[in-house]
Amino acid sequence: MKYVQILLLTFFATIVYGQDGVSPLTANPDLFGKQKVMQTKALKNSFDSTFYYKTDTLSLPFFDDFSRNKFQKYDADFTDANVTEQLFHKILDEFTNVPLAAGTILTNTRTYRLEYNATSDITTYDYFDSTRFLYDDLSTYEPNHIQTYAFPGYIIYDTLDGTANPMDTIWVNNPDFVQDSARIFIATINDPNKLWVNDQAYHNYRFAVNPWSLGVVTFDGLDEFGYPYNFGTSANGIADLLIGKPLDLSTNAPGDSIYLSFLYQTQGFGDMPGVEGPNSDSIYLEFYSPATQLWKRVWRSGGGSTTDFKVAHIAVTDPIYFQKGFQFRFSNFGSLAGALDHFHIDYVDFRTLSGYQDTLFKDFALVYPISTLLKDYISVPWKHYRNNPVGKMSDEVEVTVRNGSELTENNQNGRVNVYYNGNLEGNYALNAAALSGGNINYSPRTTYSSVHDFSSGYAYDHTLSNDTMGIFDYEGIASAQFPNNPINDTTFGQQVFKNYYAYDDGTAEKAYGVTAEQGLLAYQFNAYEPDSLVAIQIHFVPSVVDVSNNLFLLTVWDDQNGQPGAILYEDEFFYPRQPIYTYGRNNFKSYFFKDTMRVGVGETYYIGMRQIDEDRLNIGFDMNHDNADKIFWSIDGGGNWNNSNFEGSVMMRPLVTSKMDYQLGIKERILTAQNLDFTIYPNPTRNILNIKGENFSNSTAFEIRDLNGRIVTRFTNEEQVDISMVHNGIYLVSRIEKGQVIQTKKLVVH
Repeated sequence: MKYVQILLLTFFATIVYGQDGVSPLTANPDLFGKQKVMQTKALKNSFDSTFYYKTDTLSLPFFDDFSRNKFQKYDADFTDANVTEQLFHKILDEFTNVPLAAGTILTNTRTYRLEYNATSDITTYDYFDSTRFLYDDLSTYEPNHIQTYAFPGYIIYDTLDGTANPMDTIWVNNPDFVQDSARIFIATINDPNKLWVNDQAYHNYRFAVNPWSLGVVTFDGLDEFGYPYNFGTSANGIADLLIGKPLDLSTNAPGDSIYLSFLYQTQGFGDMPGVEGPNSDSIYLEFYSPATQLWKRVWRSGGGSTTDFKVAHIAVTDPIYFQKGFQFRFSNFGSLAGALDHFHIDYVDFRTLSGYQDTLFKDFALVYPISTLLKDYISVPWKHYRNNPVGKMSDEVEVTVRNGSELTENNQNGRVNVYYNGNLEGNYALNAAALSGGNINYSPRTTYSSVHDFSSGYAYDHTLSNDTMGIFDYEGIASAQFPNNPINDTTFGQQVFKNYYAYDDGTAEKAYGVTAEQGLLAYQFNAYEPDSLVAIQIHFVPSVVDVSNNLFLLTVWDDQNGQPGAILYEDEFFYPRQPIYTYGRNNFKSYFFKDTMRVGVGETYYIGMRQIDEDRLNIGFDMNHDNADKIFWSIDGGGNWNNSNFEGSVMMRPLVTSKMDYQLGIKERILTAQNLDFTIYPNPTRNILNIKGENFSNSTAFEIRDLNGRIVTRFTNEEQVDISMVHNGIYLVSRIEKGQVIQTKKLVVH
């Protein structure tokens, strides 16, 4: 009896406290697949067969609005024209630097020549003199050969007995110095379009709230590969570094009014860094002096919740910086355990002829990429679009621009151009009045979000010869009249038609899920046509708690008056799934249905899961596209469905059958949906409850629970039940198949 009470208490806790929620990421799957170029080494623990990059030195001005990626790439090849090579040896002649012979072996232990005279029975030791040489272990480049000395790495035994016995040479085991070599390949960089020497900070277009132009760089606790610097730690420390290329300031002087300006924001769509304090989360700016060879901190800002971007404006006046080789870098102090404590940097502008009052960024720019030109979806199956192309272009394409000038700017029409295989297919006009929010002009330093009707005119060509997929490129252009940085007046996008529907843009800013044992998560899709599903694609992301060992059951529901209805498919309880973390942007894990069967669905259906444990399963959550009205969750077996409490899109996608099935190994097996719905009447009732439905079997059962989760009564597939013993109140009646709650109805007893 005690055991039963514990179970009831557990269910009660689920009823009361279950909810949906979001969490910060502890890793960034968008970056998981990235790898540095690694070469096989002939010599271990050395720089052999590796590349050394000699960076170029830039001159002012230095400007990056992060609308494009300007991080230096390190992908040189041995045959590149800018690559030279140099061979280094471990052991060199002290005076000539000429390598000693191959096979040279030396030891710190004194060695000798031993002569034994058999006639006189006398043994003589003749100790070798030490050899002076230059030595380096070649573990780091450039080598710094150390003058040292050692002894020949062998001992000679010579027996004098009047015969022609040869001398015996005994080589020393594990000698201290062995001649070897390492070859390094030197790549000379000469690319003024690349401004940063490293990429630990994350270049992106979605983490900041209302940036002043396309793109920002985000600082958090993840390295350049998307993993925590110190997983699981509670300690803070210096995490990301963003280091500018060396600058030549030798031709400048303090009187040139040199200033470094930039914008910064805390949190954005990420995690809020801690507030001000002596050990609070912070972002720093440091200068490097070639004269002192030291970095000096010149600016700092603490954490806090999201605000508009703020301006930092730092004068460079100290004479120690006016040399060739000056550098600056940004760094953040915060959690090292994941994608936490976010800071965002934008518009880095290092220039002459500035002044203390010169803090405006006089630029007109697009703020976000255009995610899609389709109505409702980021992506749809190609065959669905080909069969139903009419009315699918969006009448609400969102475009966000900002006038960064202190002056009123005349509005101008923009445009969106669409390309296929590099050829212009069509275009749309971005109406000037709409872009400026209905104003005659753009107001100074104002952000405008507008929607544009693309429902008429050009539509993606559904008659293309490729009947498997279609991929179109598009560019959005919105420009201004006054002089500004033109590169951020254009954004680029790609419309992908393959074999899935998608509401999300493929980038997760948070992690989403339900907190409840047996919690249900359902995602509504209104398809272009009925079809068969072959899998559910899910983008699980690492969050605060590692749930990769938790279990869930794939589930597909039919529609019932705008909410999940009858279950069309659910995994068997004894064959559950587990979250699997995938690599790279838009790389989802495809969870195929049992035996690669196909599940028939109508035009409106729901995909999702029943989780076994209480912990949230942390599915990627795109916070830039709001589809909360299509996200449903339940903690009472589907008796009551709730919409998401958070604006965003869950990164789950239905995979439909298509001509790509053969690549996926999908069998020709279609699951016909059983009608598992049931009806209870009269409702309200007092004594007798009638139950009607289809496909009842010997395993079909029903149970009535009160709102605290306690089982009031349980019965099999009876069509009429006496409930006169049940007290007045509201109850939940659930149909159970093979031990699983299939559907739940609300019952009123009076």
